[in-house]
Amino acid sequence: MNKPIQDRAKKSLNQTVIKMLPAILTALVATALGFIALYTSPVPMIQDFGKMLTVGMIVSFFVGVLILIPILFTRDHFFTKDPVKKKKASTNESMIERFLDHFTKKLVSFRWIILIVALITAGLGIWVDFNAGVETDIEKFMPQDTQELTDIHKLRDILGTTDQVSIVYEGEDILNQQTLEWVDSTTESLGTEFEDVVVNTKSITSILKRMNEDELASGPALEEQLTDLPENQLKLLINDTETKGVITVGIKHLEAEPLKAFIDSLNEYLSEESLSTIETTITGKAVLDVEMISALTTGRYKMTLLGIALVFLGLLAIYRHPVKAFIPLLPIIFIIGWSGAAMFLLGIKYTPLTATLGALVIGIGTEFTILMMERFYEERRNGHASVEAIRITNKKIGKAIFASAITTVGGFSALLISDFVILSNFGLMTLINILLALFSSIVVMPAILIILDRFVKIRPIG
Repeated sequence: MNKPIQDRAKKSLNQTVIKMLPAILTALVATALGFIALYTSPVPMIQDFGKMLTVGMIVSFFVGVLILIPILFTRDHFFTKDPVKKKKASTNESMIERFLDHFTKKLVSFRWIILIVALITAGLGIWVDFNAGVETDIEKFMPQDTQELTDIHKLRDILGTTDQVSIVYEGEDILNQQTLEWVDSTTESLGTEFEDVVVNTKSITSILKRMNEDELASGPALEEQLTDLPENQLKLLINDTETKGVITVGIKHLEAEPLKAFIDSLNEYLSEESLSTIETTITGKAVLDVEMISALTTGRYKMTLLGIALVFLGLLAIYRHPVKAFIPLLPIIFIIGWSGAAMFLLGIKYTPLTATLGALVIGIGTEFTILMMERFYEERRNGHASVEAIRITNKKIGKAIFASAITTVGGFSALLISDFVILSNFGLMTLINILLALFSSIVVMPAILIILDRFVKIRPIG
């Protein structure tokens, strides 16, 4: 065996374990902390999404440590015969490194301009993001040319509605005359009170009135009519113990925001008109849809801010230096702002999936920025000045970050061909955010490291 090759393989393994693994582990911790913000969502699907992202990151780390590194060591230790690389490969590598070196040298010269432009554009992006639209119509998430959706629209045209809410009323005896008169009054008045939304109403009294020439009977006649009602029809409107009943309200198809406004107004109306002997509750699938969409979309700022705070605290615990803990997060804040601007310019509305992009950006972006920062301060400890250190960093690790970003883009590109608008938009915005993370790491991160280097004291080795 070629001893120089074996020694070089052992040295490479030693350098990887000592210098690279701690940086990757730090990036893993930061990424996982960013994903933890998704656990705060009240929606189980988003919580599970965060859990799977975290598990995937952990599995990837152990696969790299326990499988990839041993494979690379085995290849170099046992199967490398010619220590001299092919001339073509060497030439290609030097060209890439020369380009990154020259590129970084120019970037350093314009570091303040880069940082100011990044701050302004990210600030504008965050500002327009506050007024970003939210797509809350579940029907628009699915392919618009499906037969099932066409059938729903045809049925809606025929019946006037396919959506409804239910008003559940509860009391000790809901079949007494006073309660039935309230049910009748409410059933009749809803169409007038909410004429722009309510299409039809149905309750026990509407059926009883059909049996009595559109008049609500009373006394023995009412009891006789209740006895004559088929049991299977009666069960749809009141329970067996006669303590709960329901008023079914057919409504026009509304998006979440106007639907929520209608439900709030209906709650207010019922509280004003309700009897003291009964309690009312508005329920139904439409109400659940409103709560789900609201929980998915309105909590995006909370998840993003929480993710940033968790990552900062985690890095502060690792580095025990506030500036070093803040440096990897500054480019991420820029990406969040740029992402909002991209959605505004492309006319893409937030959906339950894109609402998670803030936490996703934090998780993906911090991996790049932490690796950049770790390599930069490694070069500083080796005695290089800040400008020289960042040139070496971008030259050596920039290619790896670029390759990582491109492979991630390739994976998420599959979502672009989905017929579901919610998936294709999520895939598009994820690709944009990954490219923004690459841009921020290669272009903006060097400027940040040079500018803030004065606040981080580094002692050269030896």
